Order: sequence, then C-alpha cells, then structure tokens
Amino acid sequence: MKQPKKPQVIRRAFTLRLKPGSFAKYKHYHDNIWPELVREVESCGIAQITTFENDLQLFLYSEIYDKKAWDKLWGSKIHDQWAELMEPLMQFRPDGKVDAGPLREIFHLETTAAKPKTTQERKSPASGKARRTN
Repeated sequence: MKQPKKPQVIRRAFTLRLKPGSFAKYKHYHDNIWPELVREVESCGIAQITTFENDLQLFLYSEIYDKKAWDKLWGSKIHDQWAELMEPLMQFRPDGKVDAGPLREIFHLETTAAKPKTTQERKSPASGKARRTN
C-alpha cells in the first residue's frame, strides 16, 4: 500500500519594527493571544509561528502548508481586530504601511538529531542534509 505523501512545509519569515517603548505591551498581547485568533491561524494553514526580537526589530518565522496561508489570515475579521490592537505599537513607512518585509530563505539544514534513532542508525555516523534555497 502506498503511503500518502506528506505535505511539504513552507517556511516564511518577516521582519517588523516596533515603536520605541512598545515592546512590553507587544509581548504581553502575544503572551495572552486570543484563542479565537489561534483557531484562525490554524484554520488558515499556519502550523507554527515564532518571533524573535532585537531591540525594536522583530523577526517572525513561520511554517505553513498552504502558500496562501498568510493572505488568508490577513484577510480575516479576527486578524483585523488584532491588527487594530497592534497598530499603535508598530512603526509605519511613509506610505502608511507597517514597516515590515518578507525575508528570502537562503539556507536550510536538517539533521537526524531530532528524530528517534534505530539501533542500526546509532552504530553509523549521522548524515546531515543541506539544501540550497532560492
């Protein structure tokens, strides 16, 4: 019997900029994210979101299974409500849009470190797979 093909994960990353003095409030909102927003994120096909910060610069990493997942979320009513909450915290460009931008993936490495090893695999050296991305 043929195994169903596992959906291909799509990694997306963005940068965002906060206004000075807004990090604590931004973090508080995300530490207390609305359950209905989480449900919407999931239903749009976003499997994972992680945000890192460096002063006012934020780096958002996500794993999705639908190329249109973010567009679906950004077009939802619950995200519009969340965006209203975030608006006073975010920096904007002169054109009135949030100071944000997508990042292009240039390197990805997966190893077997996270996978349980069989007896045979424990006896042989690990092999990593590096993949060049566009």
